[in-house]
Amino acid sequence: MLQTILWGLGLVLVIEGLAYALAPSFMKDLMARMMHEPVETLRIAGFGALVIGTFLVILSQVFWA
Repeated sequence: MLQTILWGLGLVLVIEGLAYALAPSFMKDLMARMMHEPVETLRIAGFGALVIGTFLVILSQVFWA
């Protein structure tokens, strides 16, 4: 279990790092635009990402466990 959690956290950090390494200007612009978004919009986007991520984790456990 701990190995899976560390693997998932590592993968998230790799993807985040890749985005900042390959397109730092875009990421900076994206963060600036996010500052002007209403909190509720960010909350909905975060919840959507949570639901999709949970679905993908469950899907991977069902088909590849």
